[in-house]
Amino acid sequence: MEYKDYYQILGVSKTATADDIKKAYRKLARKYHPDVSKEPDAAKRMAEVNEANTVLSDPEKRTAYDAIRTQSWAQGARSGDDVRPPPGWNMGGGFGDGNFSAHFGSGDPSELSEFFEQMFGRAARRGGGRHARRPSGPVKGEDQHASIELDLTDAYRGTQRALRLNSVKFDANGQPVPDERTLQVTIPAGVKAGQLIRLAGQGQPGHGGGAAGDLYLEVHFRNDLRYRLDGRDVTQRLRVTPWEAALGASVEVTTPGGATVAVTVPAGSWQGRKLRLKGRGIPHASTPGDLYLELDIALPSAVTEAQKSAWQALAAAYANFDPRRA
Repeated sequence: MEYKDYYQILGVSKTATADDIKKAYRKLARKYHPDVSKEPDAAKRMAEVNEANTVLSDPEKRTAYDAIRTQSWAQGARSGDDVRPPPGWNMGGGFGDGNFSAHFGSGDPSELSEFFEQMFGRAARRGGGRHARRPSGPVKGEDQHASIELDLTDAYRGTQRALRLNSVKFDANGQPVPDERTLQVTIPAGVKAGQLIRLAGQGQPGHGGGAAGDLYLEVHFRNDLRYRLDGRDVTQRLRVTPWEAALGASVEVTTPGGATVAVTVPAGSWQGRKLRLKGRGIPHASTPGDLYLELDIALPSAVTEAQKSAWQALAAAYANFDPRRA
């Protein structure tokens, strides 16, 4: 996600007053407004300036933004840097009733960045400021999104996780403050990368007696050099000796699911050949994935005299073999 340093965009310090922010915004608006500017990237810069002003000119949004800037993953980041909040971090603070349209000036609210959306909630893109007509009945709370990082073995067996969520909430005085809570989450067997796990009622609280929104966890897997994933299919490297590849062999393999299976390596196998174990990939109620064993031929070193003699005998047996010509 692209980080937005709103202070940097407006060219003001972190301790800028409301008047400083207003003056900086007006100066930049005169420079980049598409109706008068000759700058080649005027529309893009104006959208950034409008967004920065939307946040920093509103005390509540600025307080929430400053709270997020103190997080370790955001410290030192500048506008345009790619930042990745840790698993479980959710910035959506439920500011859906904020006066977004009033502060956004002449810019198009649809141009608000992903960072802004994640920070203040998807209601920000829909507009609906304090002066908009509010429903008289119960209103469901905003849905929230976070990510969770798993090991591949978790997809095979399922697991329980304690998920710590960081967000922003309002205190008794109506001021935004950092919020931290812990949820016990059940991860079912069969989840795959990119899948959303829905936790009903764990999003933002509703209004007027409305139900709370939902929390959606997007599944990511930790990097593991032993495996490659393609949907529910898994590729696992299987190391074999040259004679096992050439002559064929039966070898034991431990699958990502923890099972030990006997696998036949066909005679005449080659480096990179894939052996398919149907249904041994990530499980699923209807159609589980497959496990592919990719052969990796391991060449032993020649240290002892007997080992050197064995390689010399092999070279003599294949005197006419030229791998470069082949």
